[in-house]
Amino acid sequence: MSTRITISTHINKPVAHVWKIWTDPEHIMQWNAASDDWHCPKASNDLRTGGKFNSTMAARDGSFSFDFEGVYDDVQPHKRIVYTMADGRTCEILFTEKDGGTEVTESFDAETENPVEMQRSGWQAILDRFKAHAEAH
Repeated sequence: MSTRITISTHINKPVAHVWKIWTDPEHIMQWNAASDDWHCPKASNDLRTGGKFNSTMAARDGSFSFDFEGVYDDVQPHKRIVYTMADGRTCEILFTEKDGGTEVTESFDAETENPVEMQRSGWQAILDRFKAHAEAH
């Protein structure tokens, strides 16, 4: 049984706006990094059940990059996204109207190579960047 990690944030924007920023490749490339020394130079997103997504995560100095990819298991516009990553782990993202904004909750299976707390903080850092980008655009 794998460990499940849950992170969340509250964004002071309506669900439709948050959904667009989360799913549009032009926006994904602007927020999808855990820190300033990383970036996402390429993203594609076929947002439908059975569709695939791919984001290239790269160190800005060119020393390392990898593709984060998977297949959508369930897409309910403005509500829920479930996907399976290339390594078989799953992730569920919920978009909920709350307090005049949107609560984004992400639950995912931890991988076994890195400590759980490191994974939680890395994914939360990306989610925090998403929040900042979504509120600024």
